[in-house]
Formats: sequence, structure tokens, C-alpha cells
Amino acid sequence: MEPAPGYELTLLLLLGSRTMIDTLHKHLAARGYDDVRPAHGFVFHRLAPDGATGNELAEFLDMTKQAASEMVDYLEQHGYVVRQPHPTDRRGKIVTLTERGWSCIRETEAILSHLEGQWATIIGANRMEELKIDLRQLVTVANGGFLPQKFRPTW
Repeated sequence: MEPAPGYELTLLLLLGSRTMIDTLHKHLAARGYDDVRPAHGFVFHRLAPDGATGNELAEFLDMTKQAASEMVDYLEQHGYVVRQPHPTDRRGKIVTLTERGWSCIRETEAILSHLEGQWATIIGANRMEELKIDLRQLVTVANGGFLPQKFRPTW
């Protein structure tokens, strides 16, 4: 079934994103990171480079503090993050990446760069750069002149 005209762009963006993320996680699993889920990438993005409190993480992910805490629990149990005393608030904790977390980020960056390069060989490097410029402009304009600073994990 052909998508209705108004759905084609949305469908293609979702399929492209899903293809990239699924391929990324297949490669991460092969490199020993089979316990990382797509939503965890959003957590890593917020924690790098200096960490974040549970409240900051929940706000960034646009989820409840309880949901963010459960995600941090999982990542802590698997060695990707650690909770430490907050440097300025004795009552609080700050969540930071461990060496395993940083290693996962480095692997992710390498894999995504490789995948983007593969896609660029299909459409050409210039068209890939133009695509990124166009998408950045569309997203920025659609969000009142700003790139969104919150990421809600959707899978």
C-alpha cells in the first residue's frame, strides 16, 4: 500500500532513523554492548561530558523522575553509569558515565560515522551534506528557530 501524500516524508524519516538505529545496535551487540537499548543513547547524550542529576535527566528525556531513575538503575547495574555525591548539593547525586559508558559512546560514534559514510556513497557526499543542512533547517524552523534540546525516547 502506498502511503498517503502527507505521510510519505514522515514515513521515510522514521524508516531511515529506524534502519540506522537497528543497524547501530546490531553492531554494538557484536562488540559486547548487547545490553544497551536505543533509549539509552539519549541518556548517554545528556550525561556527556559532565553528568547530570536525576531531575535534569528526567527533564531532558521528558519523562517522570521515576522512569528516569529506573533507566539509570539499569545502566548502573550494567556498568555504564555511576551515581556519585553531587559536588555542590550534599543531598543530591550526580549520574556520570563510567569507562564502559564512554567506550560505548566511542563505539557508537565510530559505527554511526561508518554507516553515514555508507549512505553517502549511495547518494553522494554532497547530497548527504545538503540533506543534513536541509533537515537541520526544517527542524529548526518547525521549532521556532531552535533545535530541540529535549529528547523523548520513543522505543
